[in-house]
Amino acid sequence: MPTKPQGSLRLSMRPPNSPYQRDIRQTALYQEAEALFASVHQPGSGQISDGLEVSASPDGRHAVFSGTLMSEPVGAPATRICQVDLESGQSKILTFGPHIDRLPKYSPDGSAIAFLSDRHEPANFQLYRLNPETGAARPAPHVDGWVEYHHWSPDGSMILLGVAGHGADVAGGQGAIASKEIQQSLPAWMPSVQTGDETFRWRRAWVYNVSSGNVRAISNEATNIWEVVWCGNRALAAVVSPSPGEGAWYDATLQILDLETGSARKLYTPNDQLGWPSSNPSGSRLAIVEAVCSDRWIVAGELRLLNVSSGDVRRVPSAGIDITYTEWRSEDRLLVAGHRGFESVVGLYDAMSDRFTEIWSSAELTGAGRYISVAGLNEAGDIALIGEGFDRPPEIACIRDGQYRTVKPFDLGWSQHESFLGGVDRQTWEAPDGLSIQGWLLRPKGNAPYPLVMNVHGGPVWCWRPTFLGRTKNLALVMLLRRGFAVFMPNPRGSSGRGTEFTRKVKGDMNGADTHDYLSGLDTLVSRGIVDPNRIGVTGGSYGGGMTCWLISQTSRFAAAVPVAPHTNQVTEHLLSNLPHFMASFLEDSYRNPQGKYFQRSPVMHAHKVKTPTLNICGKLDRCTPPEEALQFHNALLENGVTSVLLTYPEEGHGIQKLPAALDCAARVCGWFMEHVLDARDPLTRKATT
Repeated sequence: MPTKPQGSLRLSMRPPNSPYQRDIRQTALYQEAEALFASVHQPGSGQISDGLEVSASPDGRHAVFSGTLMSEPVGAPATRICQVDLESGQSKILTFGPHIDRLPKYSPDGSAIAFLSDRHEPANFQLYRLNPETGAARPAPHVDGWVEYHHWSPDGSMILLGVAGHGADVAGGQGAIASKEIQQSLPAWMPSVQTGDETFRWRRAWVYNVSSGNVRAISNEATNIWEVVWCGNRALAAVVSPSPGEGAWYDATLQILDLETGSARKLYTPNDQLGWPSSNPSGSRLAIVEAVCSDRWIVAGELRLLNVSSGDVRRVPSAGIDITYTEWRSEDRLLVAGHRGFESVVGLYDAMSDRFTEIWSSAELTGAGRYISVAGLNEAGDIALIGEGFDRPPEIACIRDGQYRTVKPFDLGWSQHESFLGGVDRQTWEAPDGLSIQGWLLRPKGNAPYPLVMNVHGGPVWCWRPTFLGRTKNLALVMLLRRGFAVFMPNPRGSSGRGTEFTRKVKGDMNGADTHDYLSGLDTLVSRGIVDPNRIGVTGGSYGGGMTCWLISQTSRFAAAVPVAPHTNQVTEHLLSNLPHFMASFLEDSYRNPQGKYFQRSPVMHAHKVKTPTLNICGKLDRCTPPEEALQFHNALLENGVTSVLLTYPEEGHGIQKLPAALDCAARVCGWFMEHVLDARDPLTRKATT
C-alpha cells in the first residue's frame, strides 16, 4: 500500500479550529480586514469613495466620471455616473442604477452624456443617454451582445459601440471570466458543446443614430473587432482579427471600415500588438500605440502616427514614455499619457511641427486604472484625471499650466488612520547580466532590518506604480505593513515604462533571466541592511503567481509563498486557458518539444525541490489561468511533503475581486505570512477582541 504524502498527513492532523478552516469570519484578521475596508469605503454612506473613467465637458468646466458608491460589502463595487465642477469641486451623483452605471462621455456640444449600464440585467451592459440638466436617462435600443465601450462621432450625430457577444470572454485584466451566454432552456443533463468556433465569442461594431434612435451593426461576420474608434464622421478605425479567440488579439491588424458599405481596408500590420487608437476630427490622421503585450487592454509602448489616405506610418518620439493613452484635442494636437521609469507622464504632440512637449510628470502621483489615463480640457494640454498615490486616496484633479491641483478628494476615512508607512523608496539595482532594474520599497515604521514580502506583478508586461493602497486588492499589504513588514514591488525586465527593448527582453525567456532580477533585488536589499534574509515571503498574481511558484522551486530562501491565479504547468496552461498564444509567445517554443521550455520552465516540473510553505489561491471561473493550474502545484507539493493549502473561490475569475471574498483572501494572506515568516502560531484562530 502506498504511503500517504507527508504534507497531506501534516495538514489532516490540524485541529478543526486551525487557520485552514473554511469559515474564518469570526477571526481577528478577517474582522480587521472588514473594519479596514469599511473605514476607507464607508459602505452605506452614499458617499463616493473612488473613481474611474473621467470625461471632460467641451468647455473644460466640468467632468463626469464613474464614481464608486458602496451600499454593502457584497459583490463587485457599484459605480454611478457623477459630475464635478472643476473649479469649485462641487459634485453630484447623476444616476442611481440599479447595478452598475459606467463610462460616461460628454457629447461634442456638451448637451448630453452617453454611458453604459446593466440596470436591466446584471453584466449585460447597454447604451443610455443622459440629460445632465434634468437627470433623465433614456436607453438606446438593445444590441445583440453587451457593450464594452462607446464613442461619440466628431459631429455628435452618432455613437459608436464596441459590442461583445453574450458568452465572450472578459479580458484577463478585467477578471478573465466568460460573460453570460444567453441560451434557451434545456434539460440539466444535456452536455455543453465546444467546437472552437462558437459564434457567441465574436465582437462587432454597431452605430447608434441619435436623431432616428436606430442602431445597426457595421462590421461583417468574418471580422472580429477588438477595439474601434471614429475616423472622421463616415469611417471607423478598428483593431481586428479574422477569429474571435483571445489568442487572435496578439496578431490583430489595423483596418479602416467604411460606415456606409462596411467594406474594410487594411491600414497597418504591426510587429507587436496594438491599442488606444484615436483619430483627429477630420479622420486624416490616426494615432495608435504599438507594444509588446501580455494582456488585451493592457498596452504601453511606442506611439505611431498614420496618414489615413496614404497609409504612411511613422514612430513619434515621446521622450522615453511608454504611451498608455491618446486623445486628439484638435486636427494637429494629440494629448498622450504614459509611464517612464518611476514616473507617470502627460505630454502634448503637435503633428504640424513634429514637436513633443512634456506637460507634467510625477514619481509620487499617478492616475487610476491599469495604466494612467486622462481627459483633455483644451488644446494647450490642460487635463483632468483621477490622481492618487500609495498613501493618498483617489481624487479628481486638474493639471493646468503643468501644475497639479486637487479638485475633489475621495478620502472618507483613510486620513483618520495613523500612517503605517515609514517611507516609500525608489530602488535601483543591477541584475547579474548588468541590466539596471527598478522597483518600489514600502517601508513600515520602525527600524531595519525588516521582514519583507516581495510582490510580483502580473503580465509579465505591466508595472508597479504608486497606486492607492486603500483599495480592496491591497488590503493584505496594508495589514502586513501595519505589522512591521516591508513590501518590495520590483519592475523586472519585461515591465512597462522602460521602452520596447526592455520589455522585449522577457519574450522567449519567461522564467529565465527575469528570475534573477527578483533575486538580485532581494540580495541588494539584504546587503543594504534593509531586509532580514531569514524572514522573506513572496506573492504575486497571474504571471506574478506563476513566478512565485517558479522562485520557490529555484531557491529555498523564502519562508512563505502565496501564488494567486498562477500558471504552473505551461503545457496545460497552453491547452486549457483561453490564451494559448501567450505561452507560445513568451516561451518561443512548442509544447510538442519534450526537452523545451514548456517543460523546463514549468514550476510543477520542479515542485519536488520546493521547501517553502505555500498558500495557493485561484478562482473557479478563471479562463486565463484555470484553477487546475493551482491545483496541480498544490498536489505536487503535498506529494513531496511540503506544507500547502489550496483556496478556490467559487465565484471568482482571474484574481479575487468581489466582496466579501476579497476580505477573506486578505485575512488569509496576512495570516499565512505572519505564521510562516514571523513564526506566529495560528494567528487566524484568535478571536476578535473589542
